[in-house]
Amino acid sequence: MAAIRTPYGTTHVNSVGPADAPPVVLLHGGGTTSTVWFATATALGGAYRVHAVDTVGEAGRSVAGERAIRTVDDMTAWLDAVLDGLGASAVSPAVSLCGHSYGAWSALHYAAHAPGRVRALVLVDPTNCFTGFSLRYLLRALPMLLRPTVRRRRAFLEWETRGAALDETWLRLYDHAADFPAARPLTGPRPAPEALRALRLPVLLLPAERSRSHDAGRVAASAAALLPRLETALLPGATHHTLPLAAPPEMDARIAEFLAAHGRDD
Repeated sequence: MAAIRTPYGTTHVNSVGPADAPPVVLLHGGGTTSTVWFATATALGGAYRVHAVDTVGEAGRSVAGERAIRTVDDMTAWLDAVLDGLGASAVSPAVSLCGHSYGAWSALHYAAHAPGRVRALVLVDPTNCFTGFSLRYLLRALPMLLRPTVRRRRAFLEWETRGAALDETWLRLYDHAADFPAARPLTGPRPAPEALRALRLPVLLLPAERSRSHDAGRVAASAAALLPRLETALLPGATHHTLPLAAPPEMDARIAEFLAAHGRDD
């Protein structure tokens, strides 16, 4: 574990794997914590130095500072500081970035901001990157967003995951986040199409087959029209919020295969 000081507060990072292995940074979605990555971190930790980050302002162990993350520039500056603290400086090997949902949105923006610092990019059912949210999803989420309670958060999770069985220990942690006095996650524009077309790094897109947040086929088609080095693998049976906690085995296997090809020095 590490606590990295940034202009936006102290960022908590859970790390696993050999210290000298290629670095992989995991970014969780909104309303959760780095704990959603425990299976993925375990799967990758034998071959990579995996860093699961608690986003500042969310209900993890990071501590927000006086300066809040309010813009995309703030978010990329925060990630610059996190990578610096992990030892991934401009003269050190670039990291592989893997994000889910809002974490994927952050990762994609960061790759466009600092492509030289990102070796490979994994986007797990990314939101607001290539298409907008489903109106039905937004309407369902609205009561929970306006006044989050344990009951509302659980009801929304039950609806989106179609009643999937989730880890009970993690669910208790998820419940605690309902009372977390945090700012809303940063929202903003999709990355500019011209910036995405200019990206030359390899990208793995993993849409959830049964996601209620958007149409997986539209996301894949839109991404394919923008990213020059895109690979796509649909995650069978997955919904937006079963990921990455209860991902099908194909997810971690596909990420490992992709990083074996692109996540190491040539």
